[in-house]
Amino acid sequence: MSKVDLINQDLVRERGTCEFDIEELTYYLDGDAAATANRRKLEDKVLSTEGLFDKVPEDFLSHKEKYENAVRKAVLFYRALQNALDPNMSDQEKASTTYRSLLPSAVFKEQSPFTLHVAMFIPAILGQANEEQKKYWLPRASKMEIIGTYAQTELGHGTFIRGLETTATYDPKTEEFVLHSPTLSSYKWWPGSLAHTANYCIVMAHLYSQGKSCGIQPFIVQLRDEETHMPLPGIKLGEIGAKLGFNTVNNGFLGFENHRIARDRMLMKNAQIAKDGTFTKSANNKLTYGTMVYVRVVIVNGMANQLARAATIAVRYSAVRRQSELKPGAGEPQIMDYVTQQHKLYIAIASSHAFSLIAKWLSGKYYKVTGDLEKGNTDELPELHATACCLKAVTTLDTTALIERCRLSCGGHGYMLSSNLPQIYGLATAAFTYEGEFTVLMLQTARSLVKAWEQALAGKPLRPTMSYLTEKKQTAKWSNSIDGIIDSFQRVAVGKLESAVASIKKYSKQGMAPEDAWNMSSVRLVAASEAHGRAVMLSTYKSELERTTTSLSEPLRRVLGYLLHLYAVYWTLEKVGDLLLYTSISESDIQQLQDVYEDLLGKVRPNAVGLVDAFDFRDQILNSALGAYDGRVYERLMEEALKSPLNAEPVNQSFHKYLKPFMQGKL
Repeated sequence: MSKVDLINQDLVRERGTCEFDIEELTYYLDGDAAATANRRKLEDKVLSTEGLFDKVPEDFLSHKEKYENAVRKAVLFYRALQNALDPNMSDQEKASTTYRSLLPSAVFKEQSPFTLHVAMFIPAILGQANEEQKKYWLPRASKMEIIGTYAQTELGHGTFIRGLETTATYDPKTEEFVLHSPTLSSYKWWPGSLAHTANYCIVMAHLYSQGKSCGIQPFIVQLRDEETHMPLPGIKLGEIGAKLGFNTVNNGFLGFENHRIARDRMLMKNAQIAKDGTFTKSANNKLTYGTMVYVRVVIVNGMANQLARAATIAVRYSAVRRQSELKPGAGEPQIMDYVTQQHKLYIAIASSHAFSLIAKWLSGKYYKVTGDLEKGNTDELPELHATACCLKAVTTLDTTALIERCRLSCGGHGYMLSSNLPQIYGLATAAFTYEGEFTVLMLQTARSLVKAWEQALAGKPLRPTMSYLTEKKQTAKWSNSIDGIIDSFQRVAVGKLESAVASIKKYSKQGMAPEDAWNMSSVRLVAASEAHGRAVMLSTYKSELERTTTSLSEPLRRVLGYLLHLYAVYWTLEKVGDLLLYTSISESDIQQLQDVYEDLLGKVRPNAVGLVDAFDFRDQILNSALGAYDGRVYERLMEEALKSPLNAEPVNQSFHKYLKPFMQGKL
């Protein structure tokens, strides 16, 4: 029997209806054919490593066993990755190769215990160490001679960085910093790798020198002996316990008891302590501010990829699963023939495409601004910061909701851990909070919006993402076109911002302090920020799609256009209440949009499986009984069930210990 014969015939038929070249779309998503080839070559090399895949799924392991097994696999995985990456590749080529690769997902359902080393420890050294420090620390970190993490959040403080309680007091007599955790709430809490994996850490602490506060500064701290791995004197370490997700990341807590580190352990690119304790900071102290944006840029791309995984699983399952009868006697249809199922799933595909393009656009802005920062130009940093805050918040909000929607669309089987949808949801919903909690980021964006509003009233020019604030004061005639929808979302953002500013002024006139007036208006401010985010996302999705698809074939451009149109109309129908308040949309316009939306679902329908196939996720990366390429859903569900240790024997010992005596009345 050939491999083709083993593929579910419903999936074979679905792939036959696709109107575009799937491989062409994969190249587009990766960047080009070379990037796809490099990614696949990397995946081939790494995933062929012996011992990477579990014989017993990690879902059946204890909490302790999960961590220990994850460390075992992490060592194999990262050595394989280092050996597989071509050392002659430029950083840009490496970034292109790994941009859409979700290789760790093939090995770890809940992420690697080395995640923070790569995602935070190394970037922190790059962004905050001076050249001498980089020369020493980067080679050690890159070769993984040491394993690091990044400790900022404390039990009592997260997003409010200035409130961090961990202290670093400089002692000029010994030229050392004394790190101390003065309260229980000052204990570092959450960093991945911290509990038992890392032996070094970037610690954010409140610096005091010469009796004065010098603000929050970064320090590189050795946590454990490099030979024995025992915690050093004055350092308290442990794990924070089981969580909704990330249970193999080894999140930990960290406390200090007057632990001393050398003066050169403060990362001194942006601020310095002299031997006598004199504190100086860079004239351009916003350099640190700029590096904080990087992680939020990465998160937006991460949301595109995680949503693509969930959509792939749910769409393939929906093509295989048959249930109920649309017409009596006609047999059970594929559940994807139900328009309600299409409504649940196709917006996830469109959103993944939107977020991917937005992430690339935001990444370009980030690298331009950081280049400007190095030259002392900070003009575009506030706009980048506000945009990154907003887009990180809105994309994590949408991704969390849409992954859960994908899970629910798979019915009871989506509840199985072997579907991998619960774990993907756990990874996404965590991003809603870490590196800037949703509401906090929305209010940071709101501050920029209020400032821009005041500048607009004063006749001053605004940055591109906010320039519409000066242009959308008059209500225009409604248009159902994509441009008309974008225009209307901008008008909603203007209306909500105007309402929030009016609220602040109202409370101020009542004698409230500015901070209290802001707090009383904060619900409106968050709504204005979300409206701004949706306007930016819609306009960016359209402009970037148009800019990047000129060389694509007409069939592919047409299908990608369906996704853009569906995304715009979907959100119009979702936000119709806001549009009724701030635009001239009418009941007949809404009815027409509903018709357009249903028509678009029908146009995407024959292409749905092709669209998720184009994400090009290997079965190992999907890690799902429901979403494999061959569509053998029921066989894989049974195979996974039989791996349960409870199925290793026909009679469990609990029968003889408890059930039999109980049923015989002997207990």
